[in-house]
Amino acid sequence: MQVTIWLNLITEIDNNRKMKIIFKLIVLTIILVNNTSISAQTQGDSLFLWPDGAPGSKFFDLQEKHEVNGILRISQVTRPTIQVFLPEKEKATGAAVVICPGGGYGILAIDHEGYQIAKWLNSFGIAGIILKYRLPDDRIMEDKTIGPLMDAQQAIRMVRQNASEWNIDPEKVGIMGFSAGGHLASTAGTHFNDIVGGIEDKSSVRPDFNILIYPVVSFQEGVGHMGSRRNLIGQTNDFKLVSKYSNELQVTEETPPTFLVHSRDDKAVPVQNSIRFYEALLNYDTPSEMHLYNKGGHGYGLGREGSTSVSWPERCEAWLKEIGIVK
Repeated sequence: MQVTIWLNLITEIDNNRKMKIIFKLIVLTIILVNNTSISAQTQGDSLFLWPDGAPGSKFFDLQEKHEVNGILRISQVTRPTIQVFLPEKEKATGAAVVICPGGGYGILAIDHEGYQIAKWLNSFGIAGIILKYRLPDDRIMEDKTIGPLMDAQQAIRMVRQNASEWNIDPEKVGIMGFSAGGHLASTAGTHFNDIVGGIEDKSSVRPDFNILIYPVVSFQEGVGHMGSRRNLIGQTNDFKLVSKYSNELQVTEETPPTFLVHSRDDKAVPVQNSIRFYEALLNYDTPSEMHLYNKGGHGYGLGREGSTSVSWPERCEAWLKEIGIVK
């Protein structure tokens, strides 16, 4: 169709020039078709978490920003979404993972801690649900300390509500987070009895399993990531608030099985964040697994080339099989 339209525009050109142009147009059309096909395969459907506005939100003319500075960064999110990447039907296991990209509660590193992760999950039959959550901001939230958690709980709720349509088992819905996204995921995995935002829907918001990759877990001095703490709860030293969001202190017998990854040389988020959470899980005999790498640093997504951290995705897949999420 595109070639026919273009041919109608060049009827007045001499035959030699016309043939050259036709050839170039055919090549261009093939490229456009291929690119469209690739885009369709890699892009998932996006759904607004709160079509009518999130509870407790405030209007502020804030424009969402997308920037590339070494990595793709999204900031100033006011309309949170989930982007749904479903595996091929013949591979589908019925499991799903809500993915929380990191970024210190200041940005979302949505490519290597979002899109690439969804593609990896799809490769062995798990639906990847990328959560573009609101970053805590007094300008758009009445209570910024609960904004991200409200979005995470709604994401889990929506996955279960759409389970039959998306071929998902509602009892195999996990959550995964990187860095500050790991703090959000560990908050969702420990605060599920605290339904924030006044939502009356009875769908469970408890994840069936947690996957925490170089996570911020604690807000305690000397261990916690102070940038994430400051962005979420402000400059306060309120003991109750700091303890509430130090998730190693919130583990109970109901906390779901957890897989943890961290590197000893992580200069941004101390490895003690994962260690303390794992120790808390041990106290309740929760089926969990932790992998600590000698090198890797921070922010490496699926693993840092040249270090043994590249093995964590394979180990995670094996763990999911062990706990019965993947057959």
